[in-house]
Amino acid sequence: MRKYVPKDNVQKKAYYRDRFHVVPGVPRSRVEEGSHFENVVSTLGDLVKESYIEIGQLVVHIDATTNFETMKILKEKCGYTQCTEQSAVDYLAKDNEFELFWQLLNITEAKRVRVVCRLAQGLAIESIQPLFKSANFAEREMFDMFGIKVNNHPFLKRIIMPDDWEGHPLLK
Repeated sequence: MRKYVPKDNVQKKAYYRDRFHVVPGVPRSRVEEGSHFENVVSTLGDLVKESYIEIGQLVVHIDATTNFETMKILKEKCGYTQCTEQSAVDYLAKDNEFELFWQLLNITEAKRVRVVCRLAQGLAIESIQPLFKSANFAEREMFDMFGIKVNNHPFLKRIIMPDDWEGHPLLK
């Protein structure tokens, strides 16, 4: 017969020992002179607040009020003809803001750019649906899941949740 081992406070024991483990961030590098990305940043000019390279793609931080103008320049002058992703991240508890991002693709150069901006809760963003038709559902999803209003959207209505649903499911 095996020896009895008391099992006091089994439910109070933590399963994970690394509760305070901080995952290291993705390394960032500067935009190299003479590169395609440097041309993009110089074309955007004063619209760019910050820019860097992360995992081989350009990340550009802009002001939320200039999102349509920035996207128009990226599409017409820089060749980024596809908006492959658009969404938001909820930082309301920390900063009382959302972080919105757009992922654009230049097919001819095989390059990607991520445009990022911060938007305070309760403010609206301008629709980029006239430039990129793929932004239609993404903007409706942002409205449905986060409650972010999009100005000049042709049909801003819930897309996933029922029409009588109260609240927004992805708010923390």
